[in-house]
Amino acid sequence: MNDRYDADDAAQGAAPYELVGYDEYGQPVYRQIPAQQAPQHTYDPYAQQGYGYDPYATGPQQPQSYEQPQSYDAYGAGRQQQPAAPSYDPYGSQTPYDPYGSAQGTSAPYDPYGQAATSGQHPRVAEQTAYIPQQAGPGGAPAPREPEAPGPPAAPEPPAAGGQDGADGQFAFVEEPDGDSEDVIDWLAFTENRTERREEARRRARSRIIALVVVLALVAVGGVGCLWYAGKLPGLSSSGSGTGTATPAGAQKRDVLVVHLHNTGKSGTSTALLVDNTTTKQGTTVLLPNSLALSGDDGSTTTLAKSVDDDGASGTREQLDTVLGTSIQGTWRLDTPYLQNLVDLVGDIEIDANADVPDPDAKKKGSAALVHRGKAQTLSGKMAVAYATYRASGESQNAQLERFGQVMQGVLRKLSSEPASATTTVQSLAQILDPPLTDKDLGAFLAGLADLAKGGDYRTALLPVRPDGTLSAATGDSVVKDILGGAAKSPDAGSAVRVSVQNATGVKDDTEKARVVLLNGGFTFLEGGTASGPRTTSQVLYADAADKADAAEVAKTLGLPAGSVAKGAVSSGADVSVVLGADYRPASS
Repeated sequence: MNDRYDADDAAQGAAPYELVGYDEYGQPVYRQIPAQQAPQHTYDPYAQQGYGYDPYATGPQQPQSYEQPQSYDAYGAGRQQQPAAPSYDPYGSQTPYDPYGSAQGTSAPYDPYGQAATSGQHPRVAEQTAYIPQQAGPGGAPAPREPEAPGPPAAPEPPAAGGQDGADGQFAFVEEPDGDSEDVIDWLAFTENRTERREEARRRARSRIIALVVVLALVAVGGVGCLWYAGKLPGLSSSGSGTGTATPAGAQKRDVLVVHLHNTGKSGTSTALLVDNTTTKQGTTVLLPNSLALSGDDGSTTTLAKSVDDDGASGTREQLDTVLGTSIQGTWRLDTPYLQNLVDLVGDIEIDANADVPDPDAKKKGSAALVHRGKAQTLSGKMAVAYATYRASGESQNAQLERFGQVMQGVLRKLSSEPASATTTVQSLAQILDPPLTDKDLGAFLAGLADLAKGGDYRTALLPVRPDGTLSAATGDSVVKDILGGAAKSPDAGSAVRVSVQNATGVKDDTEKARVVLLNGGFTFLEGGTASGPRTTSQVLYADAADKADAAEVAKTLGLPAGSVAKGAVSSGADVSVVLGADYRPASS
């Protein structure tokens, strides 16, 4: 370590320091001059900073003695020549220190500027006292910093205000900014930012596209799933299924209940099947014409109306299962008074009436209609019964059956969808049900249908039958197979007596009334047309003696006298022919 310079040491005659070279970092290296060594030239690279060596001196310099300067002036202003201490001459009699090895092994002095080395003495500046760089000089003023590399020293910074050095006493190397470099840096930064923005925009666009594709895929999958669940997906519905369900019609689960409406005021019944398809969530009322041909227990052919009257609830239910190929869980006998009470309990119903219905209790004809034709007609219990059982003159039984279906659907729309509430309504009727049906079973079943009716998933369908009461494969599939999930199996038409009816009464409606009566009696009806002129008496003819008993049964069914039965010509394809005359009195419907 270099000893710190102290002004007191100089005053007491301490040995001066000499520069011996520079280290690998470019820092100056000093040492004390031995006392016995002759004073040499003082190394003063700045001349004004107090160093004895002047690299720019042109001639030999005389040794000078070291003395304390009168005043410390870094730039030599107002200097006076003073006797100086012996100056240091690094290139005098001794071999100079060469840190770069360029003059090793030779006696030639080191000249950093390429000038010829001489043994002459450099002139000494006597006004400045030599001191170690980076150490405080005399008077506590900071010393200037030594150059970091060999070579010509840089010019000192100008003095601060008041003739003093800078605040830190060090040289500041200022690198002047290059305008072109700044422009290049700014352009590179701008280009980099724009590229980053473009990449970010591309990433955002890709993210949006991916998100959009995912959303569209989810929507498509959800739509396909909804269509599949609803059974409306093309290619997955069962063949021949009108409902378009994915599950085959025969494999769908259904709950079926048969309802018989008994008109207690007048004779006659109306039958319908209430179907709850739990697979497709679809409810249906299937209207069954009274002329539907059924097979009796003894193998004989009968009609639905006759079976209801003769065979009762269980017998009719079994025959319907055989003909329709379905499974009916129970029978609900609904007499007209109970229907009236049911409508009153649910709080009236609303239907689209297709006819003006007179009051059945009116004593005079031409009285005001009880139910008026029109849409959204509100019906009370009494009005609902009148509308459900009304059959206008000349109308078929199917027209009345369709009105009954409207009333049933209106009741279901007003009935509670809660099984407990629906059961309470059923129990309020105080009706005795046919086993195995119970109040709780009927209430829960009706509540399920009510929920479907309120949601718009309910419809009414009429079972199409032929004039002889049988079912055809073409007309029966739309109802029997698709709605009931069964298979039509009508009894052999040849087993029933075929009756041909010709109308000679002059009243067109008499043919239809006779047809209904014959079908209800278990006969096969054949249309014989209208006679060329009216007749006063009716005739029942048979061609074969074996058919005489059947002819007598036909006359009895139509209410004709036994004397009207005679042997004669019959129509083609018929076993018995009937000609209706003015004496025919059709039964009230």
